[in-house]
Amino acid sequence: MRTSAEYFSDLMKLKANVYVAGERVRRDDPRIMPGIRVMSVTFDLAQNPDWEDLMTATSPLIGKRVNRFTYPPQNPYDLMQKQKMIRLLAQRVGGCIQRCMGCDTIVGLSICTKEMDEKYGTDYHSRFLNFLKGYQENDLTAAAAQTDMKGDRTKRPHEQPDPDAYVHIVDVRSDGIVVRGAKISITMAAYADEIIVIPTRAMTEKDRDYAVAFAIPADWDGVRLITRPAWIRERKQLEAPLAEYGVSESVVVFDNTFIPKERVFMCKEWEFGRRLALLFADSHRHSYTGCKPAVSDILCGATALVAEANNIEGIPHVRQKLSEFAGGGELSYAAGIASALYGEKTSSGTFFPNAIYVNVGRRLMGETIYHEYNILTEIAGGLSVTLPFEEDFSADPTKQDLDKYIKRNPKLSSEEQHRIWRLVENIGASAMAYWYQIAGVHGGGSPIMETITLNAEYDYESKKNIARYLAGITKDLDQSKYLKEEPTF
Repeated sequence: MRTSAEYFSDLMKLKANVYVAGERVRRDDPRIMPGIRVMSVTFDLAQNPDWEDLMTATSPLIGKRVNRFTYPPQNPYDLMQKQKMIRLLAQRVGGCIQRCMGCDTIVGLSICTKEMDEKYGTDYHSRFLNFLKGYQENDLTAAAAQTDMKGDRTKRPHEQPDPDAYVHIVDVRSDGIVVRGAKISITMAAYADEIIVIPTRAMTEKDRDYAVAFAIPADWDGVRLITRPAWIRERKQLEAPLAEYGVSESVVVFDNTFIPKERVFMCKEWEFGRRLALLFADSHRHSYTGCKPAVSDILCGATALVAEANNIEGIPHVRQKLSEFAGGGELSYAAGIASALYGEKTSSGTFFPNAIYVNVGRRLMGETIYHEYNILTEIAGGLSVTLPFEEDFSADPTKQDLDKYIKRNPKLSSEEQHRIWRLVENIGASAMAYWYQIAGVHGGGSPIMETITLNAEYDYESKKNIARYLAGITKDLDQSKYLKEEPTF
C-alpha cells in the first residue's frame, strides 16, 4: 500500500491536463491541494496499525492486505466496516472523504461485468479483474465519472440535438473504442490516479452508443479536466484541521478519446445501462450512510459548541434542537447497518447492500441537510457572517477590543471563543458550507432518485394485503416471506 508521500509523488508525474480559472495547472496547484490533503488521510491511516482492521482488508484477488477503498465487500461485515471507516474519516476531515467514489464504482463494475458475461458470453469481467489487480496492487484512487451534461432533460440520449450531451462511442476498432462527450460535477478527478466512466441512466436500444464503461489514467490523451476547487479561507494564526481541507469538482471532457480494449467494460450493452448506474448509485448511497451521519456529527458538535459559547447550552429548546441531529444521523447510520445485514451475495462474489435500506437512509439525509444547517444558524446567530477578519484579532488596537467583546461565556477564554466562531463561519458560511449543502441534496442522486428507486423496489402489494386482512376483505394474512427472511451474519 502507498504512503501519502508516494501518492503525491505519483500525482506529480501526471501530465498537466487540469484547468482552473482558464489556466492549465499542475496537480500541486495550491487551489487543489486542500483536496489532496483529504485523500492523503486515507493513505496515512492505512499505514497506522491502530487502524489496520478498519482501513484494510485481505483481497481474495491478490492474496494481500489492501486499502479498503480498493476492495469490493465480500460479506456484511465488510460493508459495515466500510460504512464505519467512512464516518470516522469524514469526521477527521470535516466532511466528504471523496475516495469512496472509486470504491463504489468498482463495486458496481465487479457485479455488472459478471452479469453481462453471463448473458452475452463477453469477457468484460476478466478485463475488469485484470484492472482491479493493478488497482489494488498499486493502491490507486479513482474518480467516478457518471453524471453527464444531459442537455435537454425531456429528451433521451439519442434524441439530443447535440449528441455530445452524453458521453458516447463514436468508433469501435479492433483494439478499442473512441468516445466523445463530457461528465460533469466529478469529485476529485483533478487528483485521482484513474477516471472510471459508467452510464448515468437507463437506455433504450436507440441509445446503445451511450452504453459505455471504461477506465483510463487521469492524464490520458484526449482528456481535459476543467476544475472548480472549493476551500476555506486560509487561516493566518489560528491553525485548525478543518482549514486544511477542501474539494475539487471537474468537468471531464473526452475529445475523441481512444480507450484500449482491455480497459473497456461495457460497449453498447444498452440493457445493462440502468443496472450499472443503479449498482453504483446504491453502493454510493450505502457510503452516504457513513459520511452523511458524519456531517450531522460535525454540525451537531459545532452547534453544541456555539451554544456553550453563547452560554445557552442548557436551555430546553436548544437541547431539543440538538436532539434532531441525533435523530437524523443515527437513523441513517442504522439504515446502512440494516442494508448490510439484509444484503445479498452476487454471482461475482461481491456482497451488495439492500437497496431499500440504503435509499431510505440516503433520502432522509438529503431531505434534512438544509434543516440541520438552519439549526446551526438559529443557535449561532448572525455572527457567523459578521465576524471580523482573523487579522483584526491579532493587530492593535482592534485586538484589545475584540478580545473583550467576543466573550459571552465567562468560562471560556477569548481565544477559545474566537476559535468557536471561526469554526462556525467555516462550517456554516463559507464556500465549503454551500458545497456541503448542495452535495447533501444531490450527491449520489437527489431525493427524487431515492424516491424512484423505493417505488420500484418496495413491496406495496404486501402492505395492501395487510390492510385487506384487517378490513376483512381477505381471510388469511400471508406473512411467510417475513418468516423466511433472515439477516446474513
